[in-house]
Amino acid sequence: MTNPSPVEDILIGSESIRLGQFLKFAGILDSGGDVKEAIIDGFVTVNGEVDRRRGRQLQAGDVVGFDGRRARVCP
Repeated sequence: MTNPSPVEDILIGSESIRLGQFLKFAGILDSGGDVKEAIIDGFVTVNGEVDRRRGRQLQAGDVVGFDGRRARVCP
């Protein structure tokens, strides 16, 4: 069994943020086009589950994963 990658805490300065915005804010993806493609293609997870909703509202404690990287939403 492989150990999951470490989780990086990302301070967003508010209580919630949309998934697409978070991926760019955290530096996981660079452009809106890349974000849209990665989400639609099912490469992005939220709390371990694939989520294809770019506008999904993330809350404090949610963990977003993409390409071996994981980031936690922190207010």
